[in-house]
Amino acid sequence: MAMQSDSTVVDTTAVATAPAAAATVDSAAAPADTAATVAAAASDASTATTATAKVEEVKTIDPQVYKNFFYYVLLFLVICTIIAVIGKIHSVYVLTRKMNGKYNEYGNNNLQAALFLVFLVVFFAFVYYSYVVWGSWSWRDAATEHGQEIDRMFIITLVITTVVLVLTHAVLFVFTYVYRAKAKRQAYYYPHNDAIEKLWTIVPAIVLTVLVLFGFFTWRSITNVPEELQKSAIQVEVLAEQFKWSIRYPGNDGEIGKRNYKLTTPTNPYGIDFKDKSSWDDLQPQDIVIPVNKSVRFHILSKDIIHSFYIPDFRVQINAVPGMTNYFQFTPTVTTEEMRDRMNDPKYDFIMLCNKICGEGHWNMGKKVIVVTEAEYKEWLATQGKYFTEDLQKEFASNNVSEGVKTASVN
Repeated sequence: MAMQSDSTVVDTTAVATAPAAAATVDSAAAPADTAATVAAAASDASTATTATAKVEEVKTIDPQVYKNFFYYVLLFLVICTIIAVIGKIHSVYVLTRKMNGKYNEYGNNNLQAALFLVFLVVFFAFVYYSYVVWGSWSWRDAATEHGQEIDRMFIITLVITTVVLVLTHAVLFVFTYVYRAKAKRQAYYYPHNDAIEKLWTIVPAIVLTVLVLFGFFTWRSITNVPEELQKSAIQVEVLAEQFKWSIRYPGNDGEIGKRNYKLTTPTNPYGIDFKDKSSWDDLQPQDIVIPVNKSVRFHILSKDIIHSFYIPDFRVQINAVPGMTNYFQFTPTVTTEEMRDRMNDPKYDFIMLCNKICGEGHWNMGKKVIVVTEAEYKEWLATQGKYFTEDLQKEFASNNVSEGVKTASVN
């Protein structure tokens, strides 16, 4: 790239020098027109420089890339050769022992079976370590009421799967050791057993059915909220798009105004229908702020593709789908400050994420969720600006006047 830049500079200088020389000659021949000639020459030089700068640079591959490629190819071939040589040496060793009558064809079985037992012990040790160490890192109590039900379902499922994991691996590796091939042992052909077939079919079917029903009824208890509780909850609308979240709170009327994607404009990117008077006092916050121990109902939408409304600490996740509105209602039980004390981290925050890989900017779709006391929530609410700004009010009023509709001031 440096060589290309140098060549471009040299060419630009050469092109710029020629008009300058011409300007000098013309200046000597016609002194009266010196100013005009120099100006024209400078203009030509500028045009030539711009044209040269716009020439597409030819991209070349650094020779070091080829060197690295061939280095790793050769390294791979060397490793393969070493493995092949070791294999041949082992083959020669086995052949030599067979010729001397010292080869035990079952010796390798004993070694492999013993290694299986060692692996089983190491495997169980790592399982224990993952529960004791990594479990405490990744697990903490939910910060919502319904999250306790989610956690209970998760723990029951984890216990069942852990028991199955331990039993199946113990049987697998112990049987491999006990029933390994020996010189005086003959294989027994065991074609079929109805009792065992029923056991390993019926028991897992019952367990899975119980887990599925448990999850189904737990989910219904969370999502099927009585209508009176839906209306009494704090309403918050969340709109997902590539790659951000937009938040809307209702104003004093407690109702979120209508939205229509056809009304989306540069000044109204949310597509709010301001003919609906409920939208005139809707608030436009940057973060999600909710009061502790108060039910909050989220209206979840998408502007473009499928996203996922996900707050890990609250055990909340539901898709944001274009063309429809999904809902999730929950009650937070821990404030942000209490969670910081619990985590011993003064900078800890609840975060809302997108749990669908929605494009190259997916990593950037995070929004802070702050849980505060009710008094702090009311103070915060009073400081938030409205979506229906003065510019939008003027635009709305002028559009309605042009349509012959009489409107009153919203201020």
